[in-house]
Amino acid sequence: MKNRIGLSALAAAALLLAPGIASAGPATVTFGDLDQFADMPREAWSRDEVIADLKGHFAVLAAKLPAGQELKVDVLDLDLAGRTWPGWWGARELRVLNGGADWPHMKMRYQIVQDGSVVKSGEETVSNMNYMWGLNRYSSSDTLRYEKQMLDKWFKTLTAAR
Repeated sequence: MKNRIGLSALAAAALLLAPGIASAGPATVTFGDLDQFADMPREAWSRDEVIADLKGHFAVLAAKLPAGQELKVDVLDLDLAGRTWPGWWGARELRVLNGGADWPHMKMRYQIVQDGSVVKSGEETVSNMNYMWGLNRYSSSDTLRYEKQMLDKWFKTLTAAR
């Protein structure tokens, strides 16, 4: 478990050095027009944190693919769990999670590529309406724990169907 957390932190740190498009191991992740996303932090530094964290998580998921395969993801829209309230006097925005109609969802286009050939591809909107119910293996200090849990379930379904 510690090794997985360390790998995730290392991947996220490496991705911070390459904003926009990043390739960390077998994952390439791009983001559409962030200003058109349903829910992204207002501050640039906070947006960069979300992007780096998601890129790092996709790298962790892609590392589970068979040798020689690569995951390519284009994030088209994102709505993070909860709703934000503006911060006052320069304070960080406050994200409130109430378990109602504020579940996370992400629209993305993806490909799994091996030796230049597309093995699997599609466009999906993944979501988790019950994000606050059940166990979550991510720490409560992980600001994207619900989004990561949602992506884990999507990836497991995606790779099991092959």
